Amino acid sequence: MDTMTPEQRSNCMRRIRSKNTRPEMLVRRFLFSHGFRYRIHAKTLPGTPDITIVGLRTCIFINGCFWHGHESCSIYKLPQTHVEFWTHKIQRNKQRDQENRLALKRQGWHTIEIWECQLKPKERERTLQGLLRTLNFIALQNCGAKISYHYDEEETLSLAAEDE
Repeated sequence: MDTMTPEQRSNCMRRIRSKNTRPEMLVRRFLFSHGFRYRIHAKTLPGTPDITIVGLRTCIFINGCFWHGHESCSIYKLPQTHVEFWTHKIQRNKQRDQENRLALKRQGWHTIEIWECQLKPKERERTLQGLLRTLNFIALQNCGAKISYHYDEEETLSLAAEDE
């Protein structure tokens, strides 16, 4: 097992950024290329969301799997040293995330959470397309569209290409 000295680990942890991370930049480029305009790191909102789309009243959080305790994820593994410290820190991060999402909801904001592992190459396209569908759904809701997926069994649906 390859272990680091405390100094090496400290230097490694110090270099980890909390803003403008690679996953965050991926999402921002995707949104911009699809016509969405946004603000980044809005300090006036609870939790300082990574991305805020004001017109849709939507906040997007791009979470690192380790730092935010993404359960059942291969990236999230507690370090073998200082276990009590890391357990407490990650639990506090999860609690704070929940409090921030609830505060945003009370203020009338939608929140979307994207995990670091969802932006790995194998999952990236599906995640970004899902984000696009979610944002379009929110836009329709905000315009007052009545969206229903419940149909009566007796109701016949007409198809656009159907003969009259």
